[in-house]
Amino acid sequence: MFDHVGIQVADVEASVAFFLRMFAPLGMREAVRFEHDGALVVALATGDQPALWFSPAQGAETRELHLAFPAADRAAVDAVHAAAVDAGVEVLHAPREWPEYHPGYYAVFLRDPDGHNVEAVHHGAPPA
Repeated sequence: MFDHVGIQVADVEASVAFFLRMFAPLGMREAVRFEHDGALVVALATGDQPALWFSPAQGAETRELHLAFPAADRAAVDAVHAAAVDAGVEVLHAPREWPEYHPGYYAVFLRDPDGHNVEAVHHGAPPA
């Protein structure tokens, strides 16, 4: 549905470091980095194309954003959780199945440096 998403953040370097560390188990990597009008712009990717773009915010954040990233399996979701715990990141919801969404929806929810709710999710059948 989406080609890419841009997020304006308080500290581009801090946000990029957070997303790279937390979502490395999903294959997230830095894809693009440049300056535009004296400001740093960085894009991350899990595939061939940059899909998550960070640039500096022009003002204070006024609403919470929710982003969910696909995980290949439950182990990847658990690895994101382990990275968060290791880094002292706020875990909003530890990994578990969320049957209210659909059977096999397995996810962890974290708080990013700008206060956004970010998620790693695997859509698959529950283990036997």
